[in-house]
Amino acid sequence: MEILGATLRICVADLEKAIPFYERLAGGRALRFERGGVQVAAVGCFLLMSGPEEELDVLRKVAATIAVTDVDEAHRVLSDGGAQIVAGPVPTPVGRNLIARHPDGSVYEYVDRKTPHRP
Repeated sequence: MEILGATLRICVADLEKAIPFYERLAGGRALRFERGGVQVAAVGCFLLMSGPEEELDVLRKVAATIAVTDVDEAHRVLSDGGAQIVAGPVPTPVGRNLIARHPDGSVYEYVDRKTPHRP
């Protein structure tokens, strides 16, 4: 499994106020989308999230988002290594993801940029 990088997940109270700071810090524009009632802005290596507190409580349990070349391969490697697959793989607006709990209890999201095959 090839790991391409990691994204830091940050829950913020006010996404609109937070975005300009992170855009200056990362030197780029935010890519915005919504998922499950949570507003999200991806800025460089930062993933800013804002929304209902009950949704954010769930998201805070995931330590980081790890980009990989292939989520299916990540699923195989993680499972073989003793990780528990909590959710996925499932399609997302930009590829596929899964959530895994490592044997030490840490929880991570793994994502790829592959579009799911459609019949």
